[in-house]
Amino acid sequence: MAGGTPLKPVARNRLLALLVIVLALHVVALQWLGRYLELTSALKPLSTPMFTRLLKPEAPATPPAATAPPAPAKPQRPAITSVATPVQRSQPAVAAAPLPAASEAVADASPEASAPTAPPVAARSPEPVASAASAPEGLSPAFAIGPTAPVFAIGPTPPASAPPADWPADTRVSYRLGGQFRSGELHGNARVQWQRQGSKYETRVDIDVTLLASLVLTSQGEVTPQGLYPRAYEELRRNGPRNNRLGNDTIVLADGRSVPRPPGVQDTASQFVELGHRFATGQEALAVGRSVSFWMARPGGVDLWTYDIVGRETLQTPQLGPIDAFHLKPRPIANSRGNIIAEMWFAPSLQYLPVRIKVSMGDATWVDLLVDRIEQR
Repeated sequence: MAGGTPLKPVARNRLLALLVIVLALHVVALQWLGRYLELTSALKPLSTPMFTRLLKPEAPATPPAATAPPAPAKPQRPAITSVATPVQRSQPAVAAAPLPAASEAVADASPEASAPTAPPVAARSPEPVASAASAPEGLSPAFAIGPTAPVFAIGPTPPASAPPADWPADTRVSYRLGGQFRSGELHGNARVQWQRQGSKYETRVDIDVTLLASLVLTSQGEVTPQGLYPRAYEELRRNGPRNNRLGNDTIVLADGRSVPRPPGVQDTASQFVELGHRFATGQEALAVGRSVSFWMARPGGVDLWTYDIVGRETLQTPQLGPIDAFHLKPRPIANSRGNIIAEMWFAPSLQYLPVRIKVSMGDATWVDLLVDRIEQR
């Protein structure tokens, strides 16, 4: 050091040794972090798209009429549906879940009460099924085997044929966030982003509540002629990630348990794009009085959700003006994880995208997302 007392050889050696130790610890820490992230996340991020235009409301093309699927060949086993757990096997009482924090509430948006009956689906005879006696706790409702009990078929492998070309272009929907948490107002912003590269897709939901919480939901998987086929789902909070790994036959939950994969299963992030696509293509009729059902996988379990189309409303938006939208409200489900209800509004004039999302956690706590702008590639 210029103008200072030179370090003695012993002190200099100690300083060099300390520097080597610090560098080695940094290398070990980075290697451990890399292995940890590789183990805890099955996501493979797609390259960020470049958005070149703003979407404006326009007269929607009339989707083809929703038609019932062709009758399947005579199954070798009974058709699929959901049933309650047999009476002779008593279930432990479930304690009422406490009111979740704002970020956890948005991620696990699920109402309470009993689940509706699942629509019939042909069972694949070579695949194993889960009985009510051995069904994992993460799958709700229970399934049983027997002459009077329906069969739960494992989800099929996605077809190898090319996906259809009627999916939307890469899209980012930005929302203004408002709401209330206990006695205080909530403010922030949120985004739902969809992108596709060939047969691969990624749907990402970012929610940022100013000074309180942030939440990122990411779904990745494949685009098939039958719809989205999720492969990995992750919820990223400030306290760490929770994820699902979705295989051809089973779903691995956040706690390591495996449950059967139901046909047509979606996750909390993919549902927005999947529902919009069903409405746009006429697979589901977007009309007041109708309903749509699908299985949804979350880190804590797999549940059957049914949304009723309860109304048609005009939303007043700050940037896009008045927007005609259909209001979807979920029915209560079995084994709910709190008193949470998530509602959605889809707009035919904006490519059937979700233009409003409201998550209610009781009378005094709610989060409301209203569309601000929509960008597309």
